[in-house]
Amino acid sequence: MTLSAYWRLIRDNRNFRRLWLAQIVSETGDWFYMVALYSLLLQLTGKAQSVGLALVLQVLPSTLVGPTAGVVNDRIRRLHVMIAADLARMVIVLGMMLVRSAEMVWLVYPLLFLETVMWGFFEPARSAVIPNVVGEDQLLTANTVSSLTWSVNFAVGSAIGGFVAVLLGRDAVFVLNALSFLLSALLLRRMRLHEPHAAEAAPFRLRELVDFSPVVEGARYIRRDARLVATVLLKGGIGIMGANWVIFPIMGERVFPVGGGSLGTARAAVLGMSVLMSARGVGALTGPLVATKWAGGLGSRMRTGILVAFLAGAAGYMLLSVAPILALACAAIAVAHGGGSTVWVFSTTLLQRYSDDKFRGRVFAADLGFCMLLMAASGYAASVAIDCGIGVRTAAFFIGVAMLVPALAWLWAMRLWREAKDPGF
Repeated sequence: MTLSAYWRLIRDNRNFRRLWLAQIVSETGDWFYMVALYSLLLQLTGKAQSVGLALVLQVLPSTLVGPTAGVVNDRIRRLHVMIAADLARMVIVLGMMLVRSAEMVWLVYPLLFLETVMWGFFEPARSAVIPNVVGEDQLLTANTVSSLTWSVNFAVGSAIGGFVAVLLGRDAVFVLNALSFLLSALLLRRMRLHEPHAAEAAPFRLRELVDFSPVVEGARYIRRDARLVATVLLKGGIGIMGANWVIFPIMGERVFPVGGGSLGTARAAVLGMSVLMSARGVGALTGPLVATKWAGGLGSRMRTGILVAFLAGAAGYMLLSVAPILALACAAIAVAHGGGSTVWVFSTTLLQRYSDDKFRGRVFAADLGFCMLLMAASGYAASVAIDCGIGVRTAAFFIGVAMLVPALAWLWAMRLWREAKDPGF
């Protein structure tokens, strides 16, 4: 796992390169947009729960739509699903420009719901299509490249997004994000790949959207092996850290504003939030770089690395709760989300290796659904606690404590591999 290996994959595999470029443009636009949206909600409502509700609507619909999205992604071409989702999100994001006052804030929420439904179709398709784009020996490399790209996009997009919102206004941010979805769809349209699940399937019928037998079939497939069940549930542990979407904006506003009185309260809060989010991106970049080099593609090392990564997430949030200055807060965030990103890369790679192409869409829909369910619950709980008078630092501490739960659960689950004496799984 070297930088040259990542570069060779991008250079030599045209389909992966286009998928990678589509990820860059759409995700960078997303993080521009997130900073502007959360700062808009805080400015118009003044309540942490407005951000908490936005988070719920950004993640929970993907859990609700997961069974349908999994079936669709296993029945038709995943490439077509991604393109349609991108075009729909372009239109939805432009609708955010209609929110001009506190009386119009309600419009944010149905738009976020629809956008998340589209993402709920897109993301399982992207994860499931990677084994059709690269060979099995390059899966960890491809997933690491995707994770590193997400991290860079998050760090750069969050940092620049704050400045763009301050200098050009929120409308400019919404337009840029909409254009990023359009460009992503155009890049995906140029991919040429074989998708065996679609080639072998009968024509899709709309009535299949209300036929739950494929969902039951997928659940039975996952349930057949307890190790697969444990791996599918892994990202639910990362979801606990979803409270950061509430904690970082509040910390940026109340604890670590950047620029002070020279910029004004609202702008200082936006920049503080964007710096904290950028630290998350930096951590998510460095964590997988170190972890994948150490793991070397070995399943046993990836499983051990997941345990260590959960403990890093717990330690990072506990340290954040007592950080006296912005620099130390950023370091703690980097440690926590370096662990979270490592769990994401390793769990994704393990699921791609061990799931059949016929079921992979449903596997990743379930995988994403558990993550988003926990993210919605933790984020909204944090927002309610803060509005009820619990300090934002205290909320961060309890998130760190909660991260010990998936760490202990995974430590227990690792015995399944020891008992099976099957290191290859």
